[in-house]
Amino acid sequence: MITVKELTKKYEKLTAVDNISFTAHPGEITVILGPNGAGKSTAIKCIAGLLKYSGQIDICSFHNKSLEAKRILGYIPEVPALYDLLTVGEHLEFIARAYRLEDGWQQRGDALLERLEILDKKDKLSRELSKGMTQKLSIAAALLPQPKAVIFDEPLVGLDPKAIEEVLKMFTELKEQGISVLISTHIIDTIESIWDRALIMSKGTILSEITREALGEQPLKELFFSLTGGVQE
Repeated sequence: MITVKELTKKYEKLTAVDNISFTAHPGEITVILGPNGAGKSTAIKCIAGLLKYSGQIDICSFHNKSLEAKRILGYIPEVPALYDLLTVGEHLEFIARAYRLEDGWQQRGDALLERLEILDKKDKLSRELSKGMTQKLSIAAALLPQPKAVIFDEPLVGLDPKAIEEVLKMFTELKEQGISVLISTHIIDTIESIWDRALIMSKGTILSEITREALGEQPLKELFFSLTGGVQE
């Protein structure tokens, strides 16, 4: 579970995120939607522990900046943060050592790479990979420790249609495993079939929080446009 209470992030006179609260529940896919400047990525970075903020953020009841929270949180940033001089395989080994994973992580890592169709790139340096491949490696590295909560910031950007389909399946599987899945995205059509709870942001605030059940037959995009004035990234 990811719990956010009264989260505020200011840059001098600019309030990027203004006193927002929400919960990404276990076994649910929660999506954050909003136009440019809405505060989506800032909120995600606060949850991941990368920015200072005011408010309270907990990961499965642990403060998000604690070691306990970091052990159970997976984070896929919008721009993959990889090491140029490590190979694909070495990235997974680095994660395994950092998280002190037990025997079996190699097979799990290979399965993730094969599923994302980059197993044949295992010995290539990350700087030799395409944008889509670095995104796939970032996803594999985040999922290798089998986190209890995962946050994705624009995870589908740069992926080909087949890879997008596979990642969407992964989202659903994570949900079925009881994991809290939080996704920030502007590709509303792509996530239309998988979301459970949607947060629509604008100018640092949450305009609406709604579940799929409560929305009924109305398309999520239609609600998004009605609240944001037809603005989409």
